[in-house]
Amino acid sequence: MDYLLELVLLPVTDVDQAKSFYTENVGFDLDVDHQAGPDFRVVQLTPPGSACSIAFGLGISDAQPGSVHGLHLVVTDIDAARAELIERGVAVTEIRHMTPDGWVPGSDPEHRDYGSFADFADPDGNLWVLQERGYRPPV
Repeated sequence: MDYLLELVLLPVTDVDQAKSFYTENVGFDLDVDHQAGPDFRVVQLTPPGSACSIAFGLGISDAQPGSVHGLHLVVTDIDAARAELIERGVAVTEIRHMTPDGWVPGSDPEHRDYGSFADFADPDGNLWVLQERGYRPPV
């Protein structure tokens, strides 16, 4: 039996602001924007290349806006991904990697899978983590 994670709900305060941030700044694809009356709206977006989508809206969650922390976006080149997000207006932390002595600034020099990280937050404070896996040098 497969158990496929296909949708994660994000609590947000302003649906239109979140939709704009995720499509225009982060570059997610808009799948659905459906409203069924004044108390129900669902916006579903998918990161490029992902099998899992996010959704937010009205009447779909009672979680506190900004309470989701640690969703991972896995990328093959964290330096390029970070640069692209910054160019699109997203505030991304500096890249860091773990060593036996603790966190060190910069990408893992050997680009080991799951070794390099950076973070960004949406307008409500939902926190995302960029993580590098399957490094492919720029062409």
